[in-house]
Amino acid sequence: MSLIIETFVLGPLENNTFLLYDESSLDAAVVDPSFGSQALLPLIQRRGLSLRALWITHAHFDHFAGVNEILAGCTHTVKIGLHPQDFPHWQTKGMAADFGIQLPDLPDPSLPFFDGQTLDLGDSQILVRHTPGHSPGHVILISTADQVAFVGDLIFRMSVGRTDLVGGNTDQLMASIRNQIFTLPDDTRLLNGHGPETSVGYEKKRNPFFR
Repeated sequence: MSLIIETFVLGPLENNTFLLYDESSLDAAVVDPSFGSQALLPLIQRRGLSLRALWITHAHFDHFAGVNEILAGCTHTVKIGLHPQDFPHWQTKGMAADFGIQLPDLPDPSLPFFDGQTLDLGDSQILVRHTPGHSPGHVILISTADQVAFVGDLIFRMSVGRTDLVGGNTDQLMASIRNQIFTLPDDTRLLNGHGPETSVGYEKKRNPFFR
């Protein structure tokens, strides 16, 4: 049982969009499809993957701008996962208009996330943890078996997510990091929404926000 993870840096904000799939079943999911996510489709087709879901860590526009691009290349139903507390952001297109960006209409999320939920991807299992602070419904997605966590914009290499956007809360963000990130094994890889990956141990030692 093992996940294969491919990283694509996409869009004007250089988002990390992740394609992950279970190597035995070839069931696949995409985490945070950003602008230009149609670039994932040739790889999905070439490797014979069955795309099951789009998992959105939080509903800021740059983390779901490519949803329609991926769905346009699929002939079957693909679930869209999002925490309900971020549904209001989704419905207003993730504040895209505030940044001068127009997004097309999007289908409604069909897979409500909740804390402690387990997502099956073939033989692999992904744990959902609710981590508010950057947005009310922010989640992280953890594969314990592969020692990897997709952390959206909660924490970055030697930094943390911003809390000055609508629904942000600094106290919640710091608590989410302490309770849900720093309690993971030190060698857990942290794959974030922007910039280079890091690890739990590295951030516990070197993140200036926790010194």
